[in-house]
Amino acid sequence: MEHPFLFLVDFFDVNGALYHFAHKYPHVMYTWLVMLVLIGLGYLATSKISLVPGKGQNVFEALIGGLEDFLVETVGEEGRWFTPLAATIFIFIFVSNLVGLVPGFFPPTATLNTTGACALVVFVFTHYIGVKYHGAGYVKHFMGPVWWMAPLIMPIEIIGHLARVLSLSFRLFGNMMGHELVLGILFMLAGMYFAPLPIMALGIFVAFVQAFVFFLLTIIYFQGSMEHAH
Repeated sequence: MEHPFLFLVDFFDVNGALYHFAHKYPHVMYTWLVMLVLIGLGYLATSKISLVPGKGQNVFEALIGGLEDFLVETVGEEGRWFTPLAATIFIFIFVSNLVGLVPGFFPPTATLNTTGACALVVFVFTHYIGVKYHGAGYVKHFMGPVWWMAPLIMPIEIIGHLARVLSLSFRLFGNMMGHELVLGILFMLAGMYFAPLPIMALGIFVAFVQAFVFFLLTIIYFQGSMEHAH
């Protein structure tokens, strides 16, 4: 979808720097913006850590603590160590989704390149966990319950694991691109500000749900790779 106005793209039109790159890869520009925002907020929240937390520290502690508690309740105490990656994925996707609600901004998650990259990170780390916990025995996850079924089960398992990348990336991309299309149509048909407000309010809910679904599937995949093969 071609946007009539994107702030960062127009900014580089005026300033000349990264002109062609901004026009060709606007999702990368807004991914960098989300990263800078998250790094800045993280620095501000942790620059003055104290026993009596300030507002920023309170917000981050509640957010990270809530995600960690949910992960431990779902996976168990043994999964606490991969909270940093799982929580980072949730926060990045949630903020990226919210960016699309700001006029002149484009959500990076409305591009398959971004969602595919997140899905690939989950895919690689899932199998890293499997090898970490089971070593060479991790291959048993792909061989089925009895050895003579391995030639049949292994291709199915491999296809199923590869399909996770498509499932994670296309689900998030489809929902966010669909939301962008609806907003774009409303902008053109009914005005810049008032008509899209209900959809934008719903967009906050959609942004959270899509980020949480990605986070939930991520920790389920991590948990599956930790379990012993049956």
